[in-house]
Amino acid sequence: MARSTLPFAAFEWLIAWRYLRAKRSEGGVSAMTLISLSGITIAVFALVATLAVRSGFRTEFVSTVLGANAHVSIYSGFRLIDEGQATTAFPAFEEMADRLREVEGVATATPVVRAQVLASSDIRNAGMDLYGIAVEDLASFPLIADPEVKFGNLADLENGIAIGSGLARILGVEVGSSIRIVTPDGVKTAFGVAPRVNVYDIVYIFGVGRYDIDRVRAYLPFGEAQAFLDREGRADEIEIFLDDPERVEEIESLLEAAAGDGFYAWSWKDSSGAFLRALEMEDNIMFIILSILVLIAASNIVSGLVMLVKNKGSDIGILRTVGLSQGSILRVFFICGALVGIAGTFFGVVLGCLFAIYIDPIFQFVNYLAGGGVWDPEVRYLSKLPAKLELADVLSAVAISLGLSFGITIFPARRAARINPFEALRYE
Repeated sequence: MARSTLPFAAFEWLIAWRYLRAKRSEGGVSAMTLISLSGITIAVFALVATLAVRSGFRTEFVSTVLGANAHVSIYSGFRLIDEGQATTAFPAFEEMADRLREVEGVATATPVVRAQVLASSDIRNAGMDLYGIAVEDLASFPLIADPEVKFGNLADLENGIAIGSGLARILGVEVGSSIRIVTPDGVKTAFGVAPRVNVYDIVYIFGVGRYDIDRVRAYLPFGEAQAFLDREGRADEIEIFLDDPERVEEIESLLEAAAGDGFYAWSWKDSSGAFLRALEMEDNIMFIILSILVLIAASNIVSGLVMLVKNKGSDIGILRTVGLSQGSILRVFFICGALVGIAGTFFGVVLGCLFAIYIDPIFQFVNYLAGGGVWDPEVRYLSKLPAKLELADVLSAVAISLGLSFGITIFPARRAARINPFEALRYE
């Protein structure tokens, strides 16, 4: 009669390890074990690497949105000025900025004028999104004051203009060069409105890593921009930075109430929310697809264990006759499959983490082999492929891999435990 033993006793681990190392000539399936191990390693590596790139892409995208743009902008509805002309610019902006700064959670509130203008150098022309802002307020924008790439000195903005690195590349200019800026809203004459043209020296070039910002963005001192854009005594919007940007939805209504009737709030989540939701949906789909890949890789464990159980039928019969219980037999073969799953998960996590840590040199090597142009910032907005390891992502990959590996191992292990020892030894 089979005696009951403590679960996962030392002899059960010893037998399982012996079976895993056994060669095919000895009734083992070492080649199938290696295939199963490799499959799970590759699948877990792909899952961890994808989750790291996903987290890095979202973090990099959000950081550039929050680092180079206001968290909330307060706009005015259309109003009529001289001769019935409609505009969204509004006076008394300083008083409004003071009221907005008193709202709980607001760090800064900065009046801004902005317009789309034409910039030209001696060789090229380009459209430009021009901002007029106080120099000390612009210095509080993290990615403008300390971007990925910068030339010149932001403190010299009172003496010229600051432009994005992509715009500088298009115009073919550098710090010290001059550019002409043309706005159609110029001086009124007897023959109509004459475009206004000014020449400014470039004193600062910044590259925040977002193509859609570096390609069009430029800054002038607030007073100079007011004069050039015909906004004397008025502002187009008030840009607000919050202590906690993630709380923007609950603070947005408070800001609109403080601004008064006819003014509206537009937050960073309003401008980028659709993209972030699409990114989140894509992330979830990728996670499901890669989890299926892990399941397929874990299925190789079943194949290996089924072959192992078939080859070790007589051994199972002998073990049963010397006193091992069905539970012990089940645990022996469960340990065989579990060890493969654990080892594959470990190696996959290590490779995935190394990929995320050294993604820059890896990507540079791939880009070199492909002859360049693998990553197009015009399409992907960011200047490089980001990756960020998150503990929750790594743990979810480990849980998926081990859960599938352990779960799928139960079936061949139960088959081994139910083998009749007399039938197994009949022809021995």
